[in-house]
Amino acid sequence: MLNVPPQSFPSMSSQQRVAPSGQPRNKVALKPGHSLMDWIRLTKSGRDLTGLKGRLIEVTEEELKKHNTRNDCWTCIRGMVYNVSAYMDFHPGGEEELMRAAGMDGTDLFDQVHRWVNYESMLKECLVGKMVVKASTVLKAQPTKKENTHVNGLTPPPPVLPEPAAVPLPAKDHRPRYDWFQTDETVTIVVYTKRKIPNSGCSVVDLQGNILRIEILLGSWSYLLHWSLSQEVEEIVATKTVSSVGKIQVCLRKVANAKWTQVGQPLESHDSFIRSKDRGLFYRDCVLVSKKEVTHDTQLFCFRLPPGTHMHVPVGRHVYLKASIQGSDVIKPYTPVDEVLMPQKKTVSSDIYLMVKVYPDGLFTPHLDSLNIGASLSISSPDGPFTLRSLRDVTHLYLLAAGTGFTPMTRLLRLALQDLSSVRKTKLMFFNRQEMDILWHSELEQLCTEEERFQVEYVLSEPSGSWMGRRGQVDATMLQGFLERPEDSKCLVCVCGPTGFTELAVQLVRQQGFSEEEIHAFQG
Repeated sequence: MLNVPPQSFPSMSSQQRVAPSGQPRNKVALKPGHSLMDWIRLTKSGRDLTGLKGRLIEVTEEELKKHNTRNDCWTCIRGMVYNVSAYMDFHPGGEEELMRAAGMDGTDLFDQVHRWVNYESMLKECLVGKMVVKASTVLKAQPTKKENTHVNGLTPPPPVLPEPAAVPLPAKDHRPRYDWFQTDETVTIVVYTKRKIPNSGCSVVDLQGNILRIEILLGSWSYLLHWSLSQEVEEIVATKTVSSVGKIQVCLRKVANAKWTQVGQPLESHDSFIRSKDRGLFYRDCVLVSKKEVTHDTQLFCFRLPPGTHMHVPVGRHVYLKASIQGSDVIKPYTPVDEVLMPQKKTVSSDIYLMVKVYPDGLFTPHLDSLNIGASLSISSPDGPFTLRSLRDVTHLYLLAAGTGFTPMTRLLRLALQDLSSVRKTKLMFFNRQEMDILWHSELEQLCTEEERFQVEYVLSEPSGSWMGRRGQVDATMLQGFLERPEDSKCLVCVCGPTGFTELAVQLVRQQGFSEEEIHAFQG
């Protein structure tokens, strides 16, 4: 019997965290009785899914190559071999995608096209055993290259992982550094980022017991400080950001007025500066404190961060929610919104607001909707490729949203209208089925009357007879009049919605003459 080591999902070099431009995942229609829930039931039925009657074996490269057919399909992921034959009809990407890794190492392909499924949990009953050679020596499945359409995907995060051995770093002068000082009552850690940072801050601080973790998000880079503290501190953490000089202060209050000789014992990845996509995300348990109906099928959930956590989610970034459902970890990305469309106060909040459409036949959202006030859910640190640099000097901001693809647009709207003096016009085209599906409808109408730089157009695919607005689905004619390009303007078009909508909208925007740098597509 093999001693099976825990696996990392995804690997540190994985492209899953941010899908490559132009490579949205292809989905197929699953047969009735082949949903994720049905697969979970099958794995718990006691059926032998490996054909080995519960034995784990050592697999050679020669043996792996033999199992390369539809009904006998083995693949290797990070040195572990799985028999995925039974999973063929349950795979959202279809049989063809799985067969590309049949009888070979599918790690690279897996990392590139899969989104949120935790393969360890989902395929644990399909585990054949361990490769007896390094996976790099096994024939590898090659991902299909597609045309670059600049579609940035939302994808699932890994748990905390070891950092890669070699990562290219920026010039040394740009590397953040830290210092610390103390009084009789406090210990203060000061991070010098060596660049201007947002007024709202860019730090994620977690104090859990005696463990302090400080992550500074700097564009596409992440700087981490990680200690087991020398002595006990109070649970509350105070932070201060001086944006003009790029300085962040984290203040801890001592329980005992004793002199510290050091902050603490450095832990894994302490004082590391790597690309954010290579950093395993960190989760903390948050408490559901309120739930409010937005429309007939959409709720606004409010989760409170732990007392020792300070976390600001940058505009355009998302978080991951993780829950154990029928014994399997399910992870889904959601983009936080503010409590209201245009909040007047810019205060640091300990609450995370999520606008979520509940699908009665889904797996994750019914679980989320069933949580009682006071229940806990794991929420990750912020993730995603969007940076405020995309908005630099933009004069015309265009937002194309379908359904809950509206959520990343809400904070973009607030930022553009309240903080970006360069933006002369912000226009939203909002696609829904019926009028009752329009999220924050009255708030959008009020904003139109109060803000002359903002304009919204609604498009309904199944309108009532009395609807006076636009009808249909996104097309070239609809966008021609919407996407203006005045002289001396700098434009940015943001798109978010279901995969089909996003792909079509990006294609149509490009046909209007907008460049890759002028398009950002969130994909959920």
